Amino acid sequence: MAKASVVTDLDRHASTGKNARAIARVRLTEMFGWETYVDDPYAVKNLHNLRIAAKRLRYTLEIFEETFPDECASIIKEVEQIQEELGSLHDDDVIIALLRLSLGAQDSGAAYEQALLAASSQDQQKAPAVNPALVKHLLQPSRPLGAEQREGLELLLRNLQQRRERQYTAFYQHWYQLKQQNFQRKVLNMLADNE
Repeated sequence: MAKASVVTDLDRHASTGKNARAIARVRLTEMFGWETYVDDPYAVKNLHNLRIAAKRLRYTLEIFEETFPDECASIIKEVEQIQEELGSLHDDDVIIALLRLSLGAQDSGAAYEQALLAASSQDQQKAPAVNPALVKHLLQPSRPLGAEQREGLELLLRNLQQRRERQYTAFYQHWYQLKQQNFQRKVLNMLADNE
C-alpha cells in the first residue's frame, strides 16, 4: 500500500475547519501525485496507489464534510467514483494474474503478477482479496487441467481482459472529464480558508 503523505502544517490552536482544509489539501496533492500513471493502462500498482490516495481524500472530505461548503458533496461523489472505477480495475487485474498463472502462460504479465502479489500480501487483519485456498488450487492443482477446463479458463481470461479494457477506458474518460472541468482547482477553491 502506498504510504500516506504526512500532514505537517496543522496548528493545534487553529479551528477544526482550518486543520481539515490543510489535511484535505495534502490528500488532494497526494492523489494528483499519481496522475502521471493515468495514461498507462498497465501501471497496475501505481493505478492501485491512485485508488488508495483517492480513498484517503474521500474519507478526509467525508469526516470533515460539515466544515466544508455544500459543494463538498458533489466532490465526494466524483472521488468515490474514481475510487470505485480503480477498485474494479484492480480486482480484474488480480483475477487475470491468477488465471494467467494457473494456465501456465509463458509470461503471465509482470503487471498482473504484481497485482496478484499485492493482493496476497494485504494486512493480516483484513480478509485477503482472493481466497488463499483458491490461489493454491489454481497454482498447484491436484491434477492437470483437462482440455475443456483449459478452454473454459482461457475464455474467461479473454472476457476478463476485454472487461478490464472497458473499465480502464471508462476510468480514463472520467479522469479526463474531471481534468477538463479543472477538478483539482475546484477542490482547492472549496478548501480555501474562508475563516
